[in-house]
Amino acid sequence: MRLEIEPSRLNGTVRIPASKSHTIRAVAIAALANGKSVIEGPLDSLDTLSAVRIYRALGAQIDTSGANWIVNGTAGKLHEPIEIIDVGNSGTALRMAMGSAALLPASAKAQFTGDEQIRSRPHGPLLKGLNDLGAKAVSLGGDGRAPLEIGGELAGGKTVIRADSSQYLSSLLLCCPLAKGDSEIKVEHLNEWPYVQMTLDWLNSQGIRYEQDDWRAFKIHGNQSYGAFQRRIPADFSSATFFLVAAAITGSSLTLEGLEMSDSQGDKAVADYLELMGAEVQREADLIKVNGGELEGAEIDMNQTPAPDALPAMAVAAAAAKGKTSLVNVPQARIKETDRITGMAKELGKMGIRCEELKDGLVIHGGELQAAEVCGHNDHRIVMALAVAGLAAKGTTRVDTAEAVAVTFPNFVELMTNVGAAMRTSR
Repeated sequence: MRLEIEPSRLNGTVRIPASKSHTIRAVAIAALANGKSVIEGPLDSLDTLSAVRIYRALGAQIDTSGANWIVNGTAGKLHEPIEIIDVGNSGTALRMAMGSAALLPASAKAQFTGDEQIRSRPHGPLLKGLNDLGAKAVSLGGDGRAPLEIGGELAGGKTVIRADSSQYLSSLLLCCPLAKGDSEIKVEHLNEWPYVQMTLDWLNSQGIRYEQDDWRAFKIHGNQSYGAFQRRIPADFSSATFFLVAAAITGSSLTLEGLEMSDSQGDKAVADYLELMGAEVQREADLIKVNGGELEGAEIDMNQTPAPDALPAMAVAAAAAKGKTSLVNVPQARIKETDRITGMAKELGKMGIRCEELKDGLVIHGGELQAAEVCGHNDHRIVMALAVAGLAAKGTTRVDTAEAVAVTFPNFVELMTNVGAAMRTSR
């Protein structure tokens, strides 16, 4: 499927869909909890449904037929899956489930695989951490990548982890409270700490006992449990990013609803980045208003935000800005669904923008975007970012592999067209 985009001015209000990251954590905790949980207003997308499929295979009963999802948990007593679990394209769901599978009985195991992109992504540090804490976790190909086999029984103990992906640490934090003994995790390096804070917020809501030493170390008390809950999922700042950038680069005015400014999602920093570049941004308790204008280049250190998700959209903002923009300190963008640094440099180049690749980011020389035939690299974030670029480009922009948007944002095109975007799908 392709997206075809014409230059557009936008106006109106958008209710942003629920957070993928929160939804997957909610499914994981509800599946491990004792009793019936209600997940209110979850994101219904390919990634979140992968999490549902995983935890059903591990023994949870999950009803997704209504607007709210109902989960009857396992009380931490997971079942050995009958078949290999295919996680599709969801790296988040896989890594959370790797920790959960380590809670299986000592004689049980689960095997995980996924699509081509998932099978190319590294999991070595998380595998090591699980093994250090008493589980049996292996890459069946011996390269730290899927297919994986994870078995129990998580005992606790000590491990040291380099969290180039924050998901490694989040996975351990979610499973360690249910280990037999206490766990101590020393963190050598951490990217995207807000995602870990999101995980800690969930643990806090559950009354889980742990100690933290300024992101350098964690002690998680074992032999705890999760309880049933009822909780609404907040809107997704990662999804909001595309509307923020779209308004900023087209000189448009948009109001984005449903966003909780007090939430720990790191991508809310995109509003700060755009403000730094010259957009007018107004924040209220549950919404953001943005007015676009003439953007100026800036140097932006993206490491302390969920930068791999924000990088493609911010690269588009930089392409439309005057002067040079440096998006730096985000090496983890190379190990997402695709190498987002190389992907965005290549595709923006087709649109007339000069980009320089860094090991950990991009230097983008802003200019006048030109319409082009571009490749979405089967990566939902790149597809949506290039579609936004097309709104400010001269001519008709066409983006292939557009079906990838269903991974996290199935109604992206619908919401864009509702506020005036000339955007349509084609075969």
